[in-house]
Amino acid sequence: MPRCEPFRALRYKPGTDLDAVIAPPYDVVSEADVDELAARDAHNIVHVDVPRGGPDRYAAAAGRLRSWIADDVLVADDEPTFTLYRMRFTDAAGVERDLVGVLGGVEVVDEGAGGVLPHERTTPKASTDRLDLTRATAANLSPIWGLSLATGLTALLTEPAEPVGAVTVDGVEHTVERVRDPERIAAIRDHLSGDDVLIADGHHRYAISRTYRDEVRAATGRTDTAAEQTLAFVGELVADQVSIEAIHRLYSGVPAVKLREALAGSFAMEPADLPGSGTLAEMGDRGRLLLLEPGGGATWLIPDGGALAEARALDGAWLEHALAVAGLADDVEVRYQHGLTETSQAVEHGEAAAAVLIRPVSIAEIQRTAREGLLMPPKSTFFTPKLRTGFVVRDLTTG
Repeated sequence: MPRCEPFRALRYKPGTDLDAVIAPPYDVVSEADVDELAARDAHNIVHVDVPRGGPDRYAAAAGRLRSWIADDVLVADDEPTFTLYRMRFTDAAGVERDLVGVLGGVEVVDEGAGGVLPHERTTPKASTDRLDLTRATAANLSPIWGLSLATGLTALLTEPAEPVGAVTVDGVEHTVERVRDPERIAAIRDHLSGDDVLIADGHHRYAISRTYRDEVRAATGRTDTAAEQTLAFVGELVADQVSIEAIHRLYSGVPAVKLREALAGSFAMEPADLPGSGTLAEMGDRGRLLLLEPGGGATWLIPDGGALAEARALDGAWLEHALAVAGLADDVEVRYQHGLTETSQAVEHGEAAAAVLIRPVSIAEIQRTAREGLLMPPKSTFFTPKLRTGFVVRDLTTG
């Protein structure tokens, strides 16, 4: 089972206006977002986490980070700690949610070794941006999101700890609390080591951490450095602690009519109204997907149990199976889009030949995936809200 260790967290010094320096994850910010965040404060975390410029941008980011540490913009905890991270919000269904997890250093394990498990196939990423940034800064800036299969973690994290920061963004209250008490630290560490951790978000970052760990091992001959773990937020894999939305499918490369013909071999079809605020809930209630075509066409896709009997009961897997059976798997380009409005607009604006709205994956299916060592199709799940970057930085020069 994986180790999850406390560490001497780097935090913005007390009194810092966290609204001015905390940012969304690097992979969801646009160029305009970076402009706005960078203009908020000279010490906004994007100046390090999303470096700009030429080939020297990573070295510049590293210099900036080390200067912030030297100038006490970022201050390290006196001893290794865990950090509780809470998110309070109202979800898309109108339900008030209160999620809690722990920020710590989760063990970096070899691919296929178990302990820390992927939950879906990943799409190739040619960019070495995160690896280059990690090499230069020797720091973990953005946490991966892990789901612990160890029951009872939420109860262990419920009691408040020492408040160290909070921001409210887009209706979501993000709060962090420092755990100093040695007994509570030991209890959290021991509990997390009792079962596997499933990667919910950050598969690419975890793979980068593995590469970086191997480079440090080769350079030092040691297996006890801070590179043996990576920064992770770990919560419990239970329904009231996970908020999942769907990532819809955008299709290009073939005409919409050809895609419709391919899907007709695995789904019954019925005319549908254009998508609106109640569409996603209706899809869940009626067990259907929704095909969107240019010109405002909308069609219910009703799974054919016989045609899809050999496919796993996941919307994404059904669609892959349908295209493969129809011989279109190699012809269709698939892209992934979160958000009903954004997906609809992509079809309306000609950015895709057609789209299919799918349903969120259930907690039970995620648990089954983990226990059976299976992988879901790429981009099967969208975990919300997104964690903010900058509450905690993990310095790999000290651990």
